[in-house]
Parts: sequence; structure tokens; C-alpha cells
Amino acid sequence: MTGDGDKGGHEQRHGTEGGGTLRGVSMLASMGITMVACTFIGLLIGIYIDRHFDTNPWFTLIFLILGIAAGFKNIYTAARKHVE
Repeated sequence: MTGDGDKGGHEQRHGTEGGGTLRGVSMLASMGITMVACTFIGLLIGIYIDRHFDTNPWFTLIFLILGIAAGFKNIYTAARKHVE
């Protein structure tokens, strides 16, 4: 009887792990998209400002770095939220 109870408990845990795995994969995909979007937006803003003020490549580099930093901050915030 103990063996049957363990088997049932194992099946239940397996079912919840599957949902957790899907949730984890979707969170990682969201983090990747967020990182790319922040970097790309920062790059576009920098290119626009550089073309407007003729200051190549300074604002592009500054806003690219700010976009990367914003992406990492968003990933850090999402990861902390997911852990809690």
C-alpha cells in the first residue's frame, strides 16, 4: 500500500512540475524579449539624437549602454518577482 501512495504522490508532483516548467520557459522568453527591446530602443534613441545634433557616435553609445542597463534591471526585477 505504501508503494501505491508514493506512486500517486509522484504523479501529482510531476503534474505541477510540468506547469512550473512552462511558466519558467515563458518567463525566460519574456526576459529575452525585454532585453532585446530595451537595447534596441536605446540604440534607436541614440541614433536619432546623434543625427539631429551631428554628434556621432556619442549619444548612440550612451543610450545603447542605458538600454542594456534598463534591460538588465527589468530582468533582475522580473527574476526577483518570480522567486517570491
